Amino acid sequence: MRVIADYHTHTKYSHGKGSIRDNIVEAINKGLKKIVIADHGPGHWLYGVNKKDLYKMRDEIERLKTEFKEIEILLGIEANIISVDGELDVDDEVISLLDVLLVGFHNGAFFKGVRDWRELYFKNKLSRIVPILQRDARITNTIAMVKAIKNYNIDIITHPGAKVDIDTREIAKAAAERGTLLEINSSHGFLNVDYVKIAMKENVNFVINSDAHKPKDVGKVDDGIAIALRAGLPFDRIINIES
Repeated sequence: MRVIADYHTHTKYSHGKGSIRDNIVEAINKGLKKIVIADHGPGHWLYGVNKKDLYKMRDEIERLKTEFKEIEILLGIEANIISVDGELDVDDEVISLLDVLLVGFHNGAFFKGVRDWRELYFKNKLSRIVPILQRDARITNTIAMVKAIKNYNIDIITHPGAKVDIDTREIAKAAAERGTLLEINSSHGFLNVDYVKIAMKENVNFVINSDAHKPKDVGKVDDGIAIALRAGLPFDRIINIES
């Protein structure tokens, strides 16, 4: 199994360490055919990409396409779920700039309202030490993500289950209906083996990504491949590999 595309890489535009060019060069050196630059959405209060910078990134990628014709270079964003209704921190203007929309839960997201802070931030934090809250938090998280999948044209759900607990089967069902991919994230280890086994019972497809924050980690997906192999995930369900 060989990964030929990395759909989740970060740059200095959020909290990555390298430039777009650095990531592209590393991807080429590792034999990748496609790379997506997917920095954090603007609603991440620590690392969110500046909305104005997205225009710079779009222009930069268009210039780099003429220089590096041996690889497909795409602009994405790793948007944040910011409400219990599944709203994202990207508007139509931002989405129009993108080639790929990735979405996930992040602890650093700036949630929309008081209810959203209570349900998606504080409840998740408390559920780690107050077991009685765990089931309720899981249900709330799942509902929010399912609504996001149904309301937006999301290409990839990033590291499902890594930041907050979710009902993997329900997420997989919604993703399958919408043609949304579930990510096996090589940095976070989610989907983990158990989650992949649950999700693969639905008609959903997967992608293995690096979630690279340093250029040298672009295309570094051995841990993700290992998860897929241990789960017995059929190769034809992973969209970015050659067997």
